[in-house]
Amino acid sequence: MTTSPLHGKHILLAMTGGIAGYKIAELTRLFVKGGATVQVMMTEAAEQFITAVTMQALSGRPVYTSQWDARPDNNMAHINLSREADLMLVAPASADAIAALAQGRADELIGLTALARRIHECPLLVVPAMNREMWAHPATQRNVAQIKADGATIVGPANGEQACRETGDGRMLEAQEIFDDVEAFLAPKPLRGKKLLITAGPTFEPIDPVRGITNRSSGKMGFAIARAAAEAGAEVTLVAGPVHLATPRGVQRIDVQSAQQMFDAVLPLAAHQHAFIATAAVADWRPAQTHEHKLKKAEGGATAPTLAMAENPDILAAVARLPQPPYCVGFAAESEKLAEHADAKRRRKGIPLIVANLGPATFGRDDNALLLIDAQGRRELPRSDKLSLARELIQELSKRLS
Repeated sequence: MTTSPLHGKHILLAMTGGIAGYKIAELTRLFVKGGATVQVMMTEAAEQFITAVTMQALSGRPVYTSQWDARPDNNMAHINLSREADLMLVAPASADAIAALAQGRADELIGLTALARRIHECPLLVVPAMNREMWAHPATQRNVAQIKADGATIVGPANGEQACRETGDGRMLEAQEIFDDVEAFLAPKPLRGKKLLITAGPTFEPIDPVRGITNRSSGKMGFAIARAAAEAGAEVTLVAGPVHLATPRGVQRIDVQSAQQMFDAVLPLAAHQHAFIATAAVADWRPAQTHEHKLKKAEGGATAPTLAMAENPDILAAVARLPQPPYCVGFAAESEKLAEHADAKRRRKGIPLIVANLGPATFGRDDNALLLIDAQGRRELPRSDKLSLARELIQELSKRLS
């Protein structure tokens, strides 16, 4: 089973001054939970906002705060710490810290370590955090351009309310967003240069303005696959039915409601993709007529209205029938005879691979168990969290696309 790209990695986490430093406590916890080791270093300004004691407790390692720290036998913390690291992350990165990096200043531990690191072995990620006017200032923008030219990767910033009560660009990303970006940065990129189109969630077929036909799909599996594909370097377009899930970072999202809307969104894009993964639980049928006003129960009557039904377009089959179709992966949510019904669906749709699961056992949950079926046989992916399963599925797909 796949694990987080952070597993076994050593992150050198460099904190400079800023109120956003409180978010780094949660970020450190996430890194450790993801299987990484974290070595924290802090500027004097950073210690004005959060203590070294806190960061030591969360990381499980002594914190370095000075280039003159005598604990290393050779008295060269800036060398030793950078040689151990798989990645150096400056967060929060103040305007002053970014200026120091751009100028190559070495008058304190973080700037000194950034200079001393082996550039191609220890990449530098910088997470800006500052007032909107400071971020927009030409000097800051010149400095950001310079450190990018020197090989750094900029993570953020976000747009939002700031500690000064102003609103705009410069707000540091949330801990989970930074974590997701670092995971994606460290992940292998077997799908770099590939385009993937993914559908996710349920569809909603309106009966009248307030009622409709839908299903219990949460969209979590499809969104996890979109995230895993983006981590693997793919250009991902996600066509989502009505779900309340955050768009995975780096993914283009198209929101739809009905099966027809999903069909109309998918078909023009499909021919230009390397793979199409149809995880959406698309309604097979829709009311033949959508009533303009809410259907009312007759006074004193209990007779239910009769709804004539019309068949929805088969999105997966239509993509598979294209003159030059992408590699098609279907999903089958069954309630019984999982392998038998799923393989029949695969052959009926004319696709090379189908992923089967027991719908009632997974809808709305954060875990799943999958059965991969193709013409050569079956492969079981045991129950795990949906993101781990998504990463394993993307690994399998990358082998087939290569």
